[in-house]
Amino acid sequence: MTGAAKRLVYFDQWMDAAGPEWIAKYPHIDLIRMDQAASEGEIWPILAAAHAYQCRPTTETQAKYFPSAEFLDRCPNLLAVASAGAGYDIIDVAACTERGILVCNQSGANAESVAQHVLAMMLTLSKQLIQSDRAIRRPERNWTRWDYCGRELTEKTIGIVGLGNIGRRVSEICRMLFNMRVLAYDPYITDADFTERGAERMTDLTAMFAEADFISINCPLTDETRGMIGAEQYGALRPTAYFISTARGGIHDEVALEAVIKSGAISGAGLDVFELEPPAHDHALLAYDNVIVSPHNAGVTGDCNFNMATWSADQWGELLAGRRPPRLINPEAWDAFQTRFNEMFGAQGLSAAE
Repeated sequence: MTGAAKRLVYFDQWMDAAGPEWIAKYPHIDLIRMDQAASEGEIWPILAAAHAYQCRPTTETQAKYFPSAEFLDRCPNLLAVASAGAGYDIIDVAACTERGILVCNQSGANAESVAQHVLAMMLTLSKQLIQSDRAIRRPERNWTRWDYCGRELTEKTIGIVGLGNIGRRVSEICRMLFNMRVLAYDPYITDADFTERGAERMTDLTAMFAEADFISINCPLTDETRGMIGAEQYGALRPTAYFISTARGGIHDEVALEAVIKSGAISGAGLDVFELEPPAHDHALLAYDNVIVSPHNAGVTGDCNFNMATWSADQWGELLAGRRPPRLINPEAWDAFQTRFNEMFGAQGLSAAE
């Protein structure tokens, strides 16, 4: 491999200032910061010359700079694209694969922060903390503490959709702290994975909803998962059950969820994600005290931001040295990437196995 620098570009800011500082230890990387407020005449030539693109989160990236097929066609030197966090729905993975462009994420870096957010929502909902807090703040005293009788999490059942890095941590916390029964739906892992992650395998999504006291959505947004949770699944929930999503808007049907909340068919919901973010202040689901919401910040903690920034920096160090990255989304693009990388920079210094 020649000593030629690989141009890694990003917009505005890294997830944490530690990222650019971390990148500095890799002399083969030329890190270039771009400003989304700059003119397209300034930005596109930089993107066209780039070898790698570190994306910002979806809600903080202008749509024209999403790595779509059209975007990729304007960037002939691009070898790899990475998302800032675990989610990569901003990226057209199929288009990248067709062009020999690797797609990576930072899966696992946010697992602890998001899992703790799930737990916070479970406790807040089951203990009616929001409702009692709001009641105390109102001048009316037409209630008593008995109106806000909560329920423990002890020995309840949680159903987890997606038993990856976040889902497995939710499973562990629920089992260890509250001796909960853990059910999970994830068609992409083995029976041995379920056993190792402490969950009972469910092959029928609706059947899992019927057995659960809590549902936690922890899968990525893909063509397969878009709209996966709807009226059928909500209808299977018990009246005492709670629905929680810290995954992505678009996986669950918001209109159908509002219908079961309004009818009292379930006890409540905790939502960190919406189809449109942030949701309108008059979004139908915001009218209910038993629906708690947050602005897609389950993974926005100082600890998580540092992890995502430094993990991504180290992954770029490996990838732009010609080595296989640890969190590769489209391994089928690896051979084409190697060919393109070698055409640009010569023979690799290390093999993928090293």
